[in-house]
Amino acid sequence: MLRLQNIHTYYGNIQALKDVTIDIEEGEIVTLIGANGAGKTTTLMSICGITPPRKGEIAFKGSHIHKLKPEEIVKLGICQVPEGRRIFPDMTIVENLEMGAFLRNDKAAIKSDLDMVFDLFPILEQRRSQLGGTLSGGEQQMLAISRALMARPRLLLLDEPSLGLAPLIIQQIFEIIKKINKENGTTIFLVEQNANQALKLADRGYVMENGRITLVDKASDLLANDEVRKAYLGL
Repeated sequence: MLRLQNIHTYYGNIQALKDVTIDIEEGEIVTLIGANGAGKTTTLMSICGITPPRKGEIAFKGSHIHKLKPEEIVKLGICQVPEGRRIFPDMTIVENLEMGAFLRNDKAAIKSDLDMVFDLFPILEQRRSQLGGTLSGGEQQMLAISRALMARPRLLLLDEPSLGLAPLIIQQIFEIIKKINKENGTTIFLVEQNANQALKLADRGYVMENGRITLVDKASDLLANDEVRKAYLGL
């Protein structure tokens, strides 16, 4: 479904990604783990067109996208939930969700998708008129995921969804991510520092160090890998 091939991405003269190759099959949950500053977020930004690669190619369902504008990439069915939520704090929950459907004009389907995200996150329906900025961190994460789902993505990119959340909320968020994958059929690319949770959730995983992919394997095998356990699981 998605292929990054020999990607090199820079910030000015500083190289952030070095010869990165990643494959994601339709229907999978794939996770990218690594230390802070390894290049995980840059990988997502390269896919989305926010920080386009200087070298290499990115293909989505066989078509090259690495030279497209971010809004054109969204139209193809790729949507990102950014690190730190980045909801619209002065808009209500419903207004935030409507912004997720900004590029759509199928009103009946938008209404159906609104009902779908409220089924996933009932607390959002209960507070639908509340301003986004007044929600707790966990509720804002639920809203950020829901806003992305309103774009009807075929591929959902999640950047550190557990960041700053209590363990109970993290568990809830990861259960919802699994549900989105299994019931909605949405392919998921998960960037996450919580390697233990991410690898338990994912089908396959990539390990990134200093802008390079150093390991790729089934998620279950990475969980059992002594190097990974020592470096990322604290075991």
